[in-house]
Amino acid sequence: MSDAADTIEPVPEREFSERELRAFLGERGMPMYVAYAGVVYDVTRCPKWRRGIHENLHWPGQDLTPELADAPHDADVFNHPCVKRVGRLKATPPAP
Repeated sequence: MSDAADTIEPVPEREFSERELRAFLGERGMPMYVAYAGVVYDVTRCPKWRRGIHENLHWPGQDLTPELADAPHDADVFNHPCVKRVGRLKATPPAP
């Protein structure tokens, strides 16, 4: 007899386009999402995002990958208990 866990299919992660990500600004009941390295995170419950902007520099609804190099912390910040992984950012095709 097989274990029931062996038969459960994993739920695929939601994929967000950059345009879809921009809707998650924490306004009108929406959560605040940011992306980093192709992963989308919910930062709504993080104290540093409480005002809808992080350290007066970073806005929700955007890919923060290029900005992390200038931050005083590294990618481990996305392992904080207030941060929740919610999906993947769709790769943007290169311009023709």
